[in-house]
Amino acid sequence: MDKPNRVETVQRACKIFISGMFFLLVPLITLAENASLAFGGKDVAADAPIEITSESLEVNQSDGTVVFSGDVLITQGALRLSAAKVLVSYDNDTSMIATINASDGVVLVSGAEAAEADGAEYDVLSRTVLMSGNVLLMQGNFALSAQQMRIDLEDGSAQMIGRVKTVLQPKSKS
Repeated sequence: MDKPNRVETVQRACKIFISGMFFLLVPLITLAENASLAFGGKDVAADAPIEITSESLEVNQSDGTVVFSGDVLITQGALRLSAAKVLVSYDNDTSMIATINASDGVVLVSGAEAAEADGAEYDVLSRTVLMSGNVLLMQGNFALSAQQMRIDLEDGSAQMIGRVKTVLQPKSKS
C-alpha cells in the first residue's frame, strides 16, 4: 500500500512541475523574423586603430589576406571581438583592411553588451558587422537569439534576423 502512494505522489508532483513549467514558458516570445534594437552606441570611432593579437599568423601575399589563429583578440576603441580564427582581407587599391572574418566561437563585446555566434564578418569600410549562426545577444538581463544579427557601428543599431527568440521577465511585486 505504501508503494502506490509514493508513485501517486511522484506522479502528482510531476504534473504540478510540468504545469508550472508550462506557465513559466508562456512568456517565451517568438518575435517576427526581423527585430531592430541598439548595440554598442557610437563608441567605436572609424579612425580608431585596429589591434589584433593571436597565437599565430599566416600571410598570403598573392591574395592579400592574413590568417590569425589561436585565441584571437581584436580591439577597436570600445569594441572587442574574440574568436579561434580570423581572416583579414585588404583592399588592393588602398592597402587598408577591407574585411575581418571571424570563425569558431565568436564573441563581440561593446560596453555592457555582448553577442556570441558561430561566425562574424566585419566590413571595415561600411562599418557593419554581420554575425551568423546561433547568434545570442545579451544586454544586461535581456537576451535575444536569432540566426543572424546585423550591426551598424555608425549609428549603433542592430537587427536580429531569422527566427528571433527572447524570454521576457515580468516585474516582481516586491
